[in-house]
Amino acid sequence: MKYTPREADPVHDSLEPIIRALGMVILEFSLGRHKGNVQVRVVVDKPGAAPLGHNDCIRVHRAIIPRLELAFPGEELSVEVSSPGIDRTIKDGVEMVHHIGRVVRCYCIDGSADWVAGKLLAADSKGISLETGDGELRLAFQDIAKAKLYTGEEV
Repeated sequence: MKYTPREADPVHDSLEPIIRALGMVILEFSLGRHKGNVQVRVVVDKPGAAPLGHNDCIRVHRAIIPRLELAFPGEELSVEVSSPGIDRTIKDGVEMVHHIGRVVRCYCIDGSADWVAGKLLAADSKGISLETGDGELRLAFQDIAKAKLYTGEEV
């Protein structure tokens, strides 16, 4: 897994404060064109352990449409707002900070164990700290092959 900072994008940057004001964060953002339409896809989440519901996605959709209409006047918009899903594969190290307080499972490259699960305590540019049944464990991003949110029983 890599720690890959997001590249600057003016549309993303204009939507971020709106979504944060609703108590959510952007996990993924994509902007493209298809058959003359502007397509915007946003995956949002609530920090911490609170689940994201359908009504939350509707609130975000309604809040960002006016900003997108200003950014793309007179153009057809296709806007999709979704949740990360209950067993999301975490895309990169930057996303980890949004999942602090949740239980994650990590598959380590060293092969010493199958999956390591624990409550995510901290994340920075080098790695993460998990609270496991055996105490606190520090994992470097370079040692994590795959990470997922864990919806099983608490660790």
